[in-house]
Amino acid sequence: MVNQELGFVGYFDRESCDLDEFKVLTSQNLLAEAVPHAASVKKNVPIYDMQALRPVLEQPDKRRALLAEWGWVLNKSAGVFVLKGAYPDTSVIDRATDVFRQIIDEESQGNAGEGDHFAASGANDRVWNALQKQCLRDPEGFVLYFGNTAIAAACEAWLGPNYQITAQVNQVRPGGKAQQAHRDYHLGFQSADNAAQYPAHAHLVTASLTLQGAVAHCDMPVESGPTKLLPFSQLYPSGYLAFHDEGHRDHFEDTYIQLPLEKGDAVFFNPALFHAAGENSSADIQRMANLLQVSSAFGRAMEAVDRRAMSQAIFPHLVALKQRGDLRGAELDAAVAATAEGYPFPTNLDTDPPIGGNAPASQADILRQAVSEGWTEAQLAEALAALHTRQAA
Repeated sequence: MVNQELGFVGYFDRESCDLDEFKVLTSQNLLAEAVPHAASVKKNVPIYDMQALRPVLEQPDKRRALLAEWGWVLNKSAGVFVLKGAYPDTSVIDRATDVFRQIIDEESQGNAGEGDHFAASGANDRVWNALQKQCLRDPEGFVLYFGNTAIAAACEAWLGPNYQITAQVNQVRPGGKAQQAHRDYHLGFQSADNAAQYPAHAHLVTASLTLQGAVAHCDMPVESGPTKLLPFSQLYPSGYLAFHDEGHRDHFEDTYIQLPLEKGDAVFFNPALFHAAGENSSADIQRMANLLQVSSAFGRAMEAVDRRAMSQAIFPHLVALKQRGDLRGAELDAAVAATAEGYPFPTNLDTDPPIGGNAPASQADILRQAVSEGWTEAQLAEALAALHTRQAA
């Protein structure tokens, strides 16, 4: 509702959802010259060739320019981009796929993995907290998987440093139905009535707290149902109410786009983008994606993750891979960022006071120090336990 006299928007309500405005916003076109780092633009989605751009990530000034472009795409333009060849060595993907399928097989014997977001339970296979499960089951494979500078750069482009990765694996079998069009966490996981209780400025800021991504674990032609996307729809201010509206959902179904992906590609999008998993109409493709939900250091992740246990699990593998030359500095930093808590707050400042600065050491600081200084596993465990005690006291 707009106060015409004072010129501000206080709260969104169903009257704020103007379908014509939505149609105008989502009818824009992205011009190639606006995204100079992109190899191409397909259906308004910029496609980035990471084989060509990987060296750019090693040069600070050029890296910052690339990340600024990605941030602009997410914030002001299409709202989505694709990283072709995000994983140049897809054996890392295959190793993770084997782990996820083991987990799916085991959890299918019990009640774990039931339920889903915006789709009927049982229409696919879902692994909740795939991040921690993968890490503890195959810590070396986890380090190789998340020691990925392209994935880390995409996260940083939207959220800055100290982001928190969580992950949920989704495997859609042939015949699996599409999801309903939606926005994602935070307000995307509220009912329309609940979302309407938050002031308009909270609707506008919530998308800045999360980044959505997906890593393709197999080739995904369109018939396998890759994510349906509506470019520019994240620009629609009242969209956290509007995606519940039948008229807006119908427009989404009339105008969405899909892009085929290859194993090792990744797609990232603003959580306010209208999107939905597609229907798998293929005869034999088990469409698997690792859905990355990346949270700002200043927000709340959806899943509770035992990052202390994960840090201890990967530590000897970080050391071994570094010593073998299989994990360079930036790759090690990416793996640590996906694992440990990089933000030192909240904490108990009586028992964990800042020394020499405004913030105490974080879990990630301790893990990096342990690798750098050649600590033993026992030393790291003791330091992490002490940190936990200080923060919880």
